[in-house]
Amino acid sequence: MGSGYRALMDLAYLRAHPAHLPTFRTHQRLRETPVAGGDICAAARLTLDDGHSVFAKSWPERADRPVPEGFFAAEAAGLRWLREADTIGVPEVIVALPDLLALDWVEPGEPTPEAAERFGRELAALHRTGAPAFGAAWAGFIGALEQDNTLDEGPWATWFARRRLTPYLRLSVDAGALSSGDAALVEQVIDRIGEFGGDEPPARVHGDLWPGNVLWGADERAWLVDPAAHGGHRETDLAQLALFGGVAHLDRVLAAYRESWPLSDGWRERVPLHQLHLLLVHTALFGRVYRDAVVELARAALGSVERATVDR
Repeated sequence: MGSGYRALMDLAYLRAHPAHLPTFRTHQRLRETPVAGGDICAAARLTLDDGHSVFAKSWPERADRPVPEGFFAAEAAGLRWLREADTIGVPEVIVALPDLLALDWVEPGEPTPEAAERFGRELAALHRTGAPAFGAAWAGFIGALEQDNTLDEGPWATWFARRRLTPYLRLSVDAGALSSGDAALVEQVIDRIGEFGGDEPPARVHGDLWPGNVLWGADERAWLVDPAAHGGHRETDLAQLALFGGVAHLDRVLAAYRESWPLSDGWRERVPLHQLHLLLVHTALFGRVYRDAVVELARAALGSVERATVDR
């Protein structure tokens, strides 16, 4: 293992020599326990010689394509950017290599109403730290798809249509997940995006905050994992929390958030618009199984605009 080898792999050594982690794994020098890693990566809990654990993610060896360039670097940059706000639980990045990411281990716990309220307050504090522009200073990914993080001064609605809706609509159509009729419906939303209101300066957002990316810790705190972090709209994070059954105690999360930082008028009506981004990512990645959800969200978004027009 070269001149850097020593008998023990503890946390201090790993921080000082992150590039040595793959070699220690290859030579089975660490206790390794597979854990759930989502739909894309292989994941494991690695126990170091000092008893400390890290969560390691790697690109599956049998994947039909190599790890996309910058994939783990983007996640590491996002985690560090969220963590530097010092407002909410974000695991420390211990190792960031082109084909491997290792984070400080978060011991899982159960979601409680008290933890949910703390989560709402801390998420509001994270968003309040803001961002210099929409997008980010690093190339982005969401899932296994590239995400355009080109820095943009906005306004938000124009940026969201150009960078977060249109690209994944095109990918979904090209993949056969959405028909031309489905696409026309989403395009109506995009064409009318300026009518939804709610434009705000960029917030510091997680960007892929569906419930599976909220880890409830044994410390009764919610931790953010697997981000697609960037400067975006805070309502996007909140809308994503309601997807796929919703995060535990969502009503408590939202109430605590709104008490800490009230939302703009009409935020409930904009939920389908903000959710549309992540569902288009799903049709682009996983196909027609998410087609009905995209159509339903597009119709709901258009309905909210029509009702607002009548009310005016």
